[in-house]
Amino acid sequence: MNDVAGAMLHVMAGVLRDAQGRVLLAQRPPGKHLEGMWEFPGGKLELGESPQHALMRELLEELDVQIQPQDGTPLIRIPWRYGERGLLLDAWAFTRWEGTPQSLEGQALQWLMPCDVDLATLAPADRPILQALRLPALYAITPADVSPDHVDAWHARVEAAIERGVRLIQLRFPSWSFEQVRALAARLQASAVQRGACLLLNGDIEGASRLGKGIGVHLKAAQVEALTERPLPWSQVIGASCHEASQLMKAVPLADFAALSPVAPTASHPHAPALGWQRFHALAEAAALPVYALGGMAPAQVEEARKHGAQGVAGIGAFW
Repeated sequence: MNDVAGAMLHVMAGVLRDAQGRVLLAQRPPGKHLEGMWEFPGGKLELGESPQHALMRELLEELDVQIQPQDGTPLIRIPWRYGERGLLLDAWAFTRWEGTPQSLEGQALQWLMPCDVDLATLAPADRPILQALRLPALYAITPADVSPDHVDAWHARVEAAIERGVRLIQLRFPSWSFEQVRALAARLQASAVQRGACLLLNGDIEGASRLGKGIGVHLKAAQVEALTERPLPWSQVIGASCHEASQLMKAVPLADFAALSPVAPTASHPHAPALGWQRFHALAEAAALPVYALGGMAPAQVEEARKHGAQGVAGIGAFW
């Protein structure tokens, strides 16, 4: 267990994905904490046990399947607290295993596509795991210096981005009115929903609430500080702008992911002190939700970002 875990209980979670892309969920049995809620199978490390061995043992005992550590991919590590009980939930994804998963401990099992899982039915600590599965590696943000006169051009550009596979886009047009951004989002909504993409309005919670499916909101740092509860239903994606540990902590009950910035110096904020990869890694590892690296990032830096605990990279200029 590393320093992030501290005195926390280290718990392993196995994310098994079949050939159709479905994930396996297990239901917590009656009489246990959070009974009836769904979770990713796994369990805690025993004394002297390595994380990989613990996950192998737990999945064999629970599901009668054999995994190999080299076949797993680290997905996300989630520090969480249930009352006085702290845990570090360490999730690994697998697409290969031996055996057919079956319930050996009386728990109900179900296979679902990640997009079909109702987040409200998951144990709270498992929700960030599902979000890490759902969210893409790239988060594109529109440039700030776009005039409202160019709405048709940007409709075409965002439409083209969706068609080429961009699945998370923030419509950030500071010189536009809320109504103008909402109108653009409405024009793009059907295309986004059809292709499984999500469009986020910058700071406009009311607009996202009105538009509904396929439209979410990216909270500004001031909103993260001010809000006390999630402002949209689980079916709509919420991002959060964060710059420090306290904001990441406040974002957990509000958002599905955070964009942490600036990782590197940027032309738009040349005097803002950059976090650097080492500081970013420490903050992302301690955050209980997926975190994108933002600030001086380009799509080619995805692998570097993931090595430092990121969900992926977010950016403006290099993404268009």
